[in-house]
Amino acid sequence: MAISWLVVWGTPITASSASDKLASSEPALEHGSTLFAAGQLSAAADVWQQAAQDYAAQGNQSDQARALHYLALAYFNLGRWELAQAANTESQTQLEELEAASGTDTTRTDMPLLGAILNLHGQLQLVLGQPEQGIETWKQAAATYASVEDTTGQLGAQLNQAKALQTLGYYQQSQQLLEQSLALLQTQADPVVRATGLKLLGMASQAMGDLERSQSLLTESLAITQKLVATQPVFADQASATLIGLGNTLAVRGETEAALSHYQQAADMAGQPLTRIDAQLNQLQLLVKTEQWSLAQPLIAALPAQLRTLPPGRDMVYAQVNFAANWIRATQSSQLGQQLSQQRTEIAQMLAAAVKTAHGLSDTRAEAFALGQLGNLYEMARQWQEAQTLTQQAMDLAVGLDAPDLKTTWQWQLGRILKQQGQTEGAIAAYGDAIDSLQSLRQELVALNPDLQFSFLETVEPVYRELVSLLLDSNPNQAQLQQARQLIESLQLAELDNFFRHACLQAKPQLIDTIDATAAVLYPIILPERLAVIVSRPGQPLFYYETRLPQADIEATMAQLQLYLNPHFFEEDRLQLSQQLYDWLIRPAVDFLGDTQTLVFVLDGTLRNLPMAALHDGKQYLIERYGIALSPGLQLLEPKSLNIERLDVLTGGLSVAQQGFSALPAVDTEVNQIAATLPTTQLLNQTFTTDRLKDTLGDVPFSVVHLATHGQFSSKAEDTFLVTWDGRINVQDLNALLQPSRRDLQQPLELLVLSACQTATGDKRAALGLAGIALRSGARSTLATLWQVNDESTATLMVEFYQQLTDNPDMTRAAALRAAQLKLLKHPQYEQPFYWAPFVLVGNWL
Repeated sequence: MAISWLVVWGTPITASSASDKLASSEPALEHGSTLFAAGQLSAAADVWQQAAQDYAAQGNQSDQARALHYLALAYFNLGRWELAQAANTESQTQLEELEAASGTDTTRTDMPLLGAILNLHGQLQLVLGQPEQGIETWKQAAATYASVEDTTGQLGAQLNQAKALQTLGYYQQSQQLLEQSLALLQTQADPVVRATGLKLLGMASQAMGDLERSQSLLTESLAITQKLVATQPVFADQASATLIGLGNTLAVRGETEAALSHYQQAADMAGQPLTRIDAQLNQLQLLVKTEQWSLAQPLIAALPAQLRTLPPGRDMVYAQVNFAANWIRATQSSQLGQQLSQQRTEIAQMLAAAVKTAHGLSDTRAEAFALGQLGNLYEMARQWQEAQTLTQQAMDLAVGLDAPDLKTTWQWQLGRILKQQGQTEGAIAAYGDAIDSLQSLRQELVALNPDLQFSFLETVEPVYRELVSLLLDSNPNQAQLQQARQLIESLQLAELDNFFRHACLQAKPQLIDTIDATAAVLYPIILPERLAVIVSRPGQPLFYYETRLPQADIEATMAQLQLYLNPHFFEEDRLQLSQQLYDWLIRPAVDFLGDTQTLVFVLDGTLRNLPMAALHDGKQYLIERYGIALSPGLQLLEPKSLNIERLDVLTGGLSVAQQGFSALPAVDTEVNQIAATLPTTQLLNQTFTTDRLKDTLGDVPFSVVHLATHGQFSSKAEDTFLVTWDGRINVQDLNALLQPSRRDLQQPLELLVLSACQTATGDKRAALGLAGIALRSGARSTLATLWQVNDESTATLMVEFYQQLTDNPDMTRAAALRAAQLKLLKHPQYEQPFYWAPFVLVGNWL
């Protein structure tokens, strides 16, 4: 039996490739491969370890190297990184010694093995926090595969490399490598190689967030595979797996019905029970997530019997745990909870059997996974002691494996269980451990490793919020407030990591005392049962207050105010809601704020979509009393004052309709009046192309870039962009565009102005994209709008903003924006908040 391995993203997977020659016909290696394919990884490792020893005794270095590499693959899948690294390194050493003894280069027969060794070595380097070294290793692996025309192996190495590049934030290089991979595939005549390669490339694009490309590539792969199935039914499972991948991409795109249809097709086409169950589990997960209970119930009823038919192995354990997790979520529905509760004993027995199977396989990771899920089942049944015991056992196994992803899950679960038992101190400690594990997982969380299965909104964000809630219960002391404040900052960082899909942001803790003695920082955070606010002032203890209301009521009020900011609604309704938010967020701190001049908000959740300037105390708007700025967190701030004498501006924009976006006729006036105030280079309409913008920025280190063009902020990076004459600039490309390598480090981009952008309609977290653009641009400050407003009033405000900076060299950016907003407020035509409130300053306010 021939078997080949491709290490792609996080887990070695089998792939049919005529060109791979890694497997041997020797019985021991074949037996190990059979065990591995059945999910009996520990048994496979034992067989391969014995085989390696036997080959060593025989002096057969070639097969010894092969057995050692297989052993490394088994250890890698078991999460035993050090053992995997040792076996893989020894495998390469045996090949090198064989080459030295023969006095020739590695033989063509052994080159695919060398490529696989290097591929796995790169994966281990990534797991161990060495992505740069992994990239270099994968380059060697790709070259090795290419030397023997092994296209599938070469593609796998290139995709691993592309993913690591993106994890490090090198998007352009990653994209170039993906284009090379696609070009390589286009030259292949073998339909099996093309279908496999397109599938891998499609899955890679899905992981990187390029969902449109993922759908296109997977669709093309599916078309080829379906033709193969017509004449060779053996390819049915490959087609089924591609359908599942395509369904996953569609699900992420929000095309639920299409995704469910693809999962159903995958289940119908599958030849192997495991493939069919995999499709059904994906289908069930999406049905539960979208609360389609009438469709979910038949699957919930049918799957247990099918799961029992699977042969013992890791795949069986993971499938059973996956089912149990979805069953638990379904029981939390008021519609199904009562009906499914009678199944609890059956589910408990299934999970207990999965624990026993994993233990018998010596698969510690699978055992920890199943034990923890069984603990979760007892947690749902409110059997706290049993839940605590099982969760602690799962956590102990995860600690022994050095598996921070599992540690995080079970530490969080233990925190919840201890909290329910009134053990607050222990709960806080468990939550703190979970946060520490999350911090160590920054790269993996955003890499979307399929083996981790993290969903940020469901399994990362709640850990931070629940710990903050625990810390703020019952009159928190200064130490608890400091910890809560730090958690809020860390949550902001984690959200942005998730937005960018890579851990690109480096925290630099700042004290407000060292930034601005006249500013106060407000940290409002929305919790399930309250709106909590922490206020920080220089030289003062932290100040805390809260409003006890259900989260739904708080968010409903915010949504209503956002709607009423439209000038078509009655002013008295808007003022009533604006004063309500003021009472929650500001009024309790008025005395504490004293002579504060600038309020800096580190906003949470849906609060980001609201302009703080429009809050009203019953007499005046907040902007009439304070300068206002937003920050994703002080740890991301570079506090530098603006040097007005060194300001030079690049203005770019569109005043005419383009690419389906409406004309902005006042843009001409806006950029011309700016040019009359400050030294300016203009790129307008046809000259405002992406390449021209890049070239111009590369030639001169402008301190201000002012873009008067359409754009959109979204909670998804792929939907956050700026419009140029000939295309769109995605948020991921901003840093490379606005911070070219030739830029003088002593002349950073001080200010990015976006005067016609808006938050995506219907996206509650859309303003996250504004923070993303602010940080990705590399600018110290970003001035933008939460919604698109009248372009004439925008031109008036922008010109006044620059005029204030020019006329008053010591004025802060926040003060200049306040003065410009007040000018509109006093203008009879623009006095409503709709015109002046959406302008927000993000980042450095000095």
